[in-house]
Amino acid sequence: MASGFLSVQFGWTEVFLLVLAWYLLLRYWENSGKLDEWNASRIFFGMVLMVRTSKGKKSLEKVSKPRKFWRAYGELSLWVCWGAMFFVALGIILAIVSLIMMGNQQEARPVSELVAIPGLSPIIPLGWGVIAFVVCLVIHEFGHGIQARAHGMRVRNFGLLMAGPLPLGAFAEPEYTEIVNSPRRERQRMFAAGPATNIFAAFILIVLLGQVAGQFSAADPGVHSSQIIVDSGADEAGLEAWDVITSINGSDIQDSDDFADVMDGLSAGQIVPMEVVRYGNGTTETLMVNLTDKYDYYLELGVDEESLEAMDIEQGDAFLGVQNLAGGTAGVDRLAGWAHPDFETSALGYLISVPINVGQLLITPFEYQGVAIHPAQEEMLDSGDGWLASTIGLSGLLFLVNLLFWLIWVNILLGLTNLFPMIPFDGGHLFKDIVHGIMTGIRNLGKKTGLYKVHPLWVEHVTRKASSLSSMLLLIVLVLLIGAPYL
Repeated sequence: MASGFLSVQFGWTEVFLLVLAWYLLLRYWENSGKLDEWNASRIFFGMVLMVRTSKGKKSLEKVSKPRKFWRAYGELSLWVCWGAMFFVALGIILAIVSLIMMGNQQEARPVSELVAIPGLSPIIPLGWGVIAFVVCLVIHEFGHGIQARAHGMRVRNFGLLMAGPLPLGAFAEPEYTEIVNSPRRERQRMFAAGPATNIFAAFILIVLLGQVAGQFSAADPGVHSSQIIVDSGADEAGLEAWDVITSINGSDIQDSDDFADVMDGLSAGQIVPMEVVRYGNGTTETLMVNLTDKYDYYLELGVDEESLEAMDIEQGDAFLGVQNLAGGTAGVDRLAGWAHPDFETSALGYLISVPINVGQLLITPFEYQGVAIHPAQEEMLDSGDGWLASTIGLSGLLFLVNLLFWLIWVNILLGLTNLFPMIPFDGGHLFKDIVHGIMTGIRNLGKKTGLYKVHPLWVEHVTRKASSLSSMLLLIVLVLLIGAPYL
C-alpha cells in the first residue's frame, strides 16, 4: 500500500545501535580529515554533523534580484507571522486555562511520539519524514536567505544539521554583525520569512492535494462505518468496521444520501437483507439486519424529546447502528477538505473550513499511527477518469497524496513551532524585537514630553530580560502541558 511506502519505523535497540555506529563514523571522519574537507564539524556532544555549503548562493542571488517584490513579501510575511503568533499564543493560553479549570483530560501517549524524529517516532515514518523535513527545511532557510539578500545582508553559507540520514535542522548564515546593525523592521522581515514561507507553501500544497484528491473514485460504490454500535442491529447481524454497505433491502447505495433515503423508507422492527463487501478479503456477503428504533436509542443516550423533535427523529424510525458513515473516497476527501473540487460552501464556510482542515491534517498521523490514510480507506480507492489518473494510475495518485500530505504536515509543523515566542525560534527573535520597539517608544515619548528620562541601556536591559523571561516561562508551560498526562 502507498501509505506504507517509505513508512519505516525503528525500535529502541535498533536506534541505539544506529546512534553508536553514527558516532563512531563521525569520529573516523574527523580523525581522517574528511570533515575539514567537507567544511563540516561535529556539534551537540559530537553526535550531530553540521554541514556547510556555499552551493545555492548564486541561485539565491538570482532569485532575490527583484528587491522591491521580496521586501513586500517580507512585509506580508511579517503580518502573517504576527497573526499566527497571536493564535499560537491564544492556543497555549486556552490549553493552560483548560488544564487549570478542568484538570488533565488527555490520556498519556507513548513517549516516542514526543520525539519528532523520522523513524523513531511512530507518527513520522522514516522515508516520508526525511524527504519532507529536508524539503521543508530548505524552503524555510531559503526564505530567510532571500530576505537577507533583499535587504542587503550577505549570506555566508547554507547548511544542514544531520544525525545520520535524518535532518535535524537547517540554517542560513547571514553576517551576524549585519543582522544586528540592520533596521529593526528589516530584521523582523528576515526572521518572519522562514515560518511564513512554510505556511504559504503548505497552503499551496493543500490546493494541489485537493486537485489530486479529485482524481480518485470509489473501488466499490457504497458507504462504510468506522464504528459499529454494540448490540445494535448492525452489530448483531455481523457487520464490522470498514465493511462497505452496497445495498439495503434490495436498494443500491452509492453514497451517504442514498443510505439516508433508504433508511427513511424503513421502520424499526423490520428485518431486511444488507449486502456488504468485507474489509480485508473483498468478498460479498448478505446479512440479515433487525432494525432497531432510532428514537429509543437517543433517549437512552440522554437526549431529551424536544431535541429529538428538532432533529426530526420520530418514534419508529429505523436505526441500523453505525457511526461516522462515509463514502468510498472519504479517506482522501478528508485530507483535501475545502480544496476538493466537489467542496462547495459560502465565503464564511471557507473561512471556517480552512483552520478546521489544518487541524485535521495535523492530528491525522496521531490517529492513524504514521499514515495519511487509514489502510482500510486506502483499499476502497480507485483511479478516476481524470487526465492525471489516466496518466499515472492509482499507485501514482497514492504516491502523490502521501508526498503532498507529509510536505503539508511538516511545513505547518515548522511554520507554527518556529513562531513560539522563545529563543532560539524565529518567534523568539520577533518577540524580542517587538519588546525592543515598545521600550524604544517609551523612551522616545519621555524625551519628547520631558516628563522622564530613560537611558538607552535600560531599553537593552529590559528587552533582554523580557526575552529571557518569556522563553523560560513558555518552556515551563510547554513542559507542563506535555507532561500533565503522565502525572
